[in-house]
Amino acid sequence: MLIAIVLWTSETLEPGVTALLAVTLLPLSGATPTMRAALQGFASPVPYFLVGVLTMGAAVVKSGLAERLARTILERARGRSLAVYVQLVLAFPVLTFVLPSATTRSGILIHIYDEVFALGRVPRGADIAKAVMLALSSINRLASTALLTGGITPVMSAAIIGGLSWTGWFALMAVPYWAILVLGGLLTYALYRRGFAHGLPVPERERRRPISGTEWRTLAIILGASALWLTDPLHHLDPAIPALLAFAALLTPGLGPLGWSDLERGVGWANFFVIAASISLAHALDASGAAPWLGRLLVGGLPGLSRSAVGTIVFLVLGATLLRALVPNISAFLALALPIAMSVGREAGLNPVVCALAVMMTGDAVVYYPAQSSSALVIYERGHVSAGEIFRFGLWMTLLGWVTVLVVALPWWSLVGEPLIPR
Repeated sequence: MLIAIVLWTSETLEPGVTALLAVTLLPLSGATPTMRAALQGFASPVPYFLVGVLTMGAAVVKSGLAERLARTILERARGRSLAVYVQLVLAFPVLTFVLPSATTRSGILIHIYDEVFALGRVPRGADIAKAVMLALSSINRLASTALLTGGITPVMSAAIIGGLSWTGWFALMAVPYWAILVLGGLLTYALYRRGFAHGLPVPERERRRPISGTEWRTLAIILGASALWLTDPLHHLDPAIPALLAFAALLTPGLGPLGWSDLERGVGWANFFVIAASISLAHALDASGAAPWLGRLLVGGLPGLSRSAVGTIVFLVLGATLLRALVPNISAFLALALPIAMSVGREAGLNPVVCALAVMMTGDAVVYYPAQSSSALVIYERGHVSAGEIFRFGLWMTLLGWVTVLVVALPWWSLVGEPLIPR
């Protein structure tokens, strides 16, 4: 695990090469009994969900929707770089109700904003591009967790904690998560404000061509998949199923805009290997006993150092931060950290729900290296930001996460009926 993290962060090897090397080292080191056990991540639906989402992004480009939306964004921004960025950040909470998965939004929006930068003649890696891409990789995810149907993090956390409805989850999480989303947006602006000083050329006005049949069909397929994700409580389909149905539809001749050759060029296949390998590593950490040991060491022992309720939360948050840095997969982090946080809360006489939510927010707010998030991995593949820049931004988001938990979340949870110290 440590070897993989160092290689992913330092970019010594290509991410896909590191992923396959890590999987190979599992049976060689004895961390898994067989190679079949080391390949568990490749049997997970998550990498296939990602392929479906990336195919949607490629279809948005091929159909012409990306260029149409990019021209609209530039025209409304009227040459102001800041307006492009503000439009994006404000769109996150709204788009969450249409496209609940952060990975889906990133996979589609990155193509649209790549088109914006191409039309605006913005060089790859410019400050405005870095700000937009970091917002897509880090802040974008935060909009999803405010909804119970927003992805793996809320669904898994609610299942572990128990007793939380859709409305109950929204009442608890909307204010803290939207607060950290706004703070993250301001942070990104502060770090890359020089890029906003340069204007963007407004594309020449041209007569709007009517939306083509291909564009309508592409839009219908994407919205159809989104409708299935939003109605998950009714049919209980795995999120990968709508994604793969959309994948098949978008590659069907006469229906979708893509051929297989477009898929080979438009989908970063390294993403598939990195996500699958990170899940395999998470399985190996758990099966070998390394993850429970690490959890007890980093999270379980820390609150004993504190005698106050807030102090216990502080130490839980610090332990969760260390654990998140070492565990690449958010599902593995949640499965390990939340039960321990709840048991610590009970032993300390605190509200176990609040302890679990504080730990969840701490881990969910940050991405230290691309393999920790499929959204970040999609963005990283585009070449606008380096692994080092993602890591540094992750450190800043760590501080924002701590501040939001202590200053916003704890008072808000108490106000809506979940105080840290049960009455």
